[in-house]
Amino acid sequence: MSSFSLAVRDSSTMLRRNLLHARRYPSLTLNLLLTPVMLLLLFVYIFGDTMSAGIGGGGADRSAYIAYLVPGLLLMTIGSTTIGTAVSVSNDMTEGIIARFRTMAIHRGSVLVGHVVGSVLQSIISVVLVGAVAVAIGFRSTNATALEWIAAFGLLTLFALALTWIAVGMGMVSPNAEAASNNAMPLIFLPLISSTFVPVDAMPGWFQPIAEYQPFTPAIETLRGLLLGSEIGHNGWLAIAWCLALTVLGYLWSKSVFNRDPK
Repeated sequence: MSSFSLAVRDSSTMLRRNLLHARRYPSLTLNLLLTPVMLLLLFVYIFGDTMSAGIGGGGADRSAYIAYLVPGLLLMTIGSTTIGTAVSVSNDMTEGIIARFRTMAIHRGSVLVGHVVGSVLQSIISVVLVGAVAVAIGFRSTNATALEWIAAFGLLTLFALALTWIAVGMGMVSPNAEAASNNAMPLIFLPLISSTFVPVDAMPGWFQPIAEYQPFTPAIETLRGLLLGSEIGHNGWLAIAWCLALTVLGYLWSKSVFNRDPK
């Protein structure tokens, strides 16, 4: 077999291993999935009318705020799901299985690839589940064309890939699962200080740069534009640039730590 075929075979084996772990121990994924779902229900049914009136400057319209809120929460779902990836990688690093894999005749990169592909699949499934809840409570994307739906799916997948590589790096440098969970908290904290809940223009002037110059806000505005037909502007290119930069950074970081000789 060629080296590429061996890499694909070993990566597929590692992918099956991680998916089996996720299936046998679903509690972590479900707990992380509850955060965006609870925020969706909270902001729609408790704050929906008030937030909609404040943003629109007119009468309360909960359906309008659902449409505004959902794109940001879909991306928050990805950030929340990748925390589980950091924990899973940290467990592998601290429990000795990575050291054992290093001594086996397998492609070295297959361990990381298995984690990354498995996490991206879990993120997309989680997005679908949260999206189903959103549709059930009234979210509609009537203005999006088939091409825009494809672009939205591509953006979600690329964003999941970028955050997963960062989460893998965080997990590899964490001494235990608790530290990995804490280190990965920015992946769910950043959406809270982005344009998920209110427009950047509605924030205090001193806070607007914090919300604007981070990866979630341009990705949210791009996804919102694709699903709702609103203006995307330069956010599309910024979102892609952030995704590519985070993917490269996370890959190089993870590879460097993985290839480091164990102490």
